[in-house]
Amino acid sequence: MFMEYKAANKTHSKRFNIRWQDRYLQLEDRSTTTPFDSHYIYHPAWAARIIELINPPFHVDISSSLNFSTMLSAFIPTQFYDYRPAQIRLDNLHCGAEDVTHLSFKDNSISSLSCMHVIEHIGLGRYGDYLDPVGDIKAVDELKRVLSHEGHLLVVVPVSGVPRIEFNAHRVYSYTQIIDLFNEFELKDFSLIQDTPEGGQFYHHASKEQSDLQHYGCGCFWFQKT
Repeated sequence: MFMEYKAANKTHSKRFNIRWQDRYLQLEDRSTTTPFDSHYIYHPAWAARIIELINPPFHVDISSSLNFSTMLSAFIPTQFYDYRPAQIRLDNLHCGAEDVTHLSFKDNSISSLSCMHVIEHIGLGRYGDYLDPVGDIKAVDELKRVLSHEGHLLVVVPVSGVPRIEFNAHRVYSYTQIIDLFNEFELKDFSLIQDTPEGGQFYHHASKEQSDLQHYGCGCFWFQKT
């Protein structure tokens, strides 16, 4: 690397200061393909495509990836809420504070709603919330309460054939557990990102059997309140 620095110093020093004491060596980027976290690349892409299909007047997101809401707000009015409110100022985006276990919205008031990679954390204390063994169930009940009739809800959680808690990070659910939590809703789509963190494959219209083969997969559930 020092020899490369010397060569760069000869060719770049006319336009920039290039000093060894300013080095900031990056040694792991020489890959043949671009690496990515498959869970956090695929699930927002999955959700954005569904919202484009639904084409609601506005969308409400509860504590999912900020990248998702900021990008979505370029095309549709978006409201982002988190237990720790985000200090972001963008056109078409409103950010506020909400506790997903006690949402301030009226019953049946939101037609397009997402809560992705969130409910698995509720009640484990990771983000300063109180320990609550049924915190995730309270969150699910609130999401169901505020969703309007015929409204659409996008939920993303870790999935596995063996449900468990990896304290204090998250819960990992079985496919059946999530279906049971939303048993009065219609499942419009279940898609799956396999559990390889980098480059894991995305399965559109996946099955329970595929989900049960995962150790730490990413389950993407599109429900409609009927």
